[in-house]
Amino acid sequence: MTRQAFIDRLRLGLSGMPPQAIAETIADYETHFAEGLAAGRTEEEIGEALGDPARLARELRAEIGLKKWEEQRNPSAAAGAIFAVLGLGAIDVLILLPILMTVAGTLFGLIIGAVAVFFAGGFVFAVGPFLEPPGGTAAALLAGIGLMALASSVGAVLTLVVIGFVNALVWYGRLHYRLLKPAIEPQA
Repeated sequence: MTRQAFIDRLRLGLSGMPPQAIAETIADYETHFAEGLAAGRTEEEIGEALGDPARLARELRAEIGLKKWEEQRNPSAAAGAIFAVLGLGAIDVLILLPILMTVAGTLFGLIIGAVAVFFAGGFVFAVGPFLEPPGGTAAALLAGIGLMALASSVGAVLTLVVIGFVNALVWYGRLHYRLLKPAIEPQA
């Protein structure tokens, strides 16, 4: 593969990433080609030694997504890290996707349940005293506060679980990347 074909495919694989990251990556690979040509190798030999540009782009996207999650612990960074890990390989998607969807669906359902219990507690707290509950006004107020406290506690625990889940995916992605790295790096 010629230098231009390699760079074009790499640029296509990196599309959608920050322009500065694309420019730095392209410059790095242009340098690889320049050094290889200076050493007397052909463009085809250099391109073959560097590997498949589409795979390199996936690996670079994964690395950027994982770094973003480590720097910014927010839902956007979490989604980026998850999709970066999923983008590492088709076999991994077939194995990891059903597990990921099951766990994510369960967590989402539990979060929705916690929010519903919180609002139910608010309703009991606000309306309960006017409905003459069996324990009186104090029982309605305490029941409402109790439900809201329970929902808040469950929400806090679920937040920790979600962060742990994303961290586990990041760990898996790094492990996968370390295992693939020797296969995608140019051989000396």
